[in-house]
Amino acid sequence: MPPGAKDQKKIIIKKKVAGHGGGHHGGSWKVAYADFVTAMMAFFMVMWIVGMDDQAKDSIEGYFANPVGFKKGYGSGSSPMGSGNTPVLGRRETPMPARLAEETAMASAAQRLQQAFRDSTLAGFSENVSVSLSPEGLRVEFGEGLVGDATFASGSAVMTEPMLRALAFLGAEIAPLPNNVIIEGHTDGVPLMRPGGYSNWELSADRANAARRALQTQGVDGGRVVSVRGFADRAPKIADFPNDPRNRRISILLPFRTPAATVATAEGAAVAAGPAP
Repeated sequence: MPPGAKDQKKIIIKKKVAGHGGGHHGGSWKVAYADFVTAMMAFFMVMWIVGMDDQAKDSIEGYFANPVGFKKGYGSGSSPMGSGNTPVLGRRETPMPARLAEETAMASAAQRLQQAFRDSTLAGFSENVSVSLSPEGLRVEFGEGLVGDATFASGSAVMTEPMLRALAFLGAEIAPLPNNVIIEGHTDGVPLMRPGGYSNWELSADRANAARRALQTQGVDGGRVVSVRGFADRAPKIADFPNDPRNRRISILLPFRTPAATVATAEGAAVAAGPAP
């Protein structure tokens, strides 16, 4: 050991590393910037949706309300995602069980009526009867042929005998049904002017009311009749020939009581066919 070594003190060197957690050299600003970008993106999305049309808004709303009920497809034209070959969303809804049951009952009633008019003593009158099932409901129309005077005498609200029997068939068939009844009367375009201003308006309404009374005598509850309308010659069946006798008719409508389910898609977009993924 060298002389004087005991008197020397051991020198300890400490190294300190300066931290950079604060000030403008830190990383906290990145979090704040990310929050700002997120807020701006949300603002952009809100403004984009506000500028859409109502149908596109409904499509987006439906997707977030029921994503499982949507499936992806491709369409062109206007859509929530823009235009061209872009993904679009289409909502599928199944018909309500009550509507399916009602449609089945209406279809059965329509078939029975068609068969009754063909096979009964009114077989010769069946050409003047039209039974159809539409999205509105069951519609039965009694119209004139080219000769006329099969349902009502010309210019009169007095029904012919075949017309009375036909309404008796109809009344007995629809009496058990719960649907409301709407009765419409139509005339041709031949002017009808009588003392007191009696015109085709009054005639069409009187004929519709005559049909209402005939149905009620066959057991149709008068409370089910919600409307009796006279259209005069304003809704002709043969639009090109307003004076054609076939424009003279009585229409009985039984509207559906339950709404039909629809398929909602973005405007201008087509939902791709095939099973949902």
